[in-house]
Amino acid sequence: MSDVLTENAAAIAALNDKFRRSFSGGKMVMTPGIADLAPDDLVQVLAKVRGFESFEEGDDPYGEHDFGAFDHGGQKIFWKIDTYAPCMTRGSEDPGDPAQTTRVLTVLLAQEY
Repeated sequence: MSDVLTENAAAIAALNDKFRRSFSGGKMVMTPGIADLAPDDLVQVLAKVRGFESFEEGDDPYGEHDFGAFDHGGQKIFWKIDTYAPCMTRGSEDPGDPAQTTRVLTVLLAQEY
């Protein structure tokens, strides 16, 4: 991977991590399966999303920290960060630039994928 791509991936990963850990600076959505969890389970799932650090090359091939998976209560949970232009009608031209990017974090049951 070129140094420019590596630097850009590192910048994107830092922004994704900051957003994921705080749920601030973007939009966070959940699927019906996550929304229907018992309140204690929902709190635990969101805490696991915030604290996620198990990035593996197979799930994070570009090093952008935009996807994670974990088990909770016998269910596989996914989370995914997508980057859009501020207008939300197309992808961001530069996900490493917060001025050009709106981040959307989706939390879902794997079976809803």
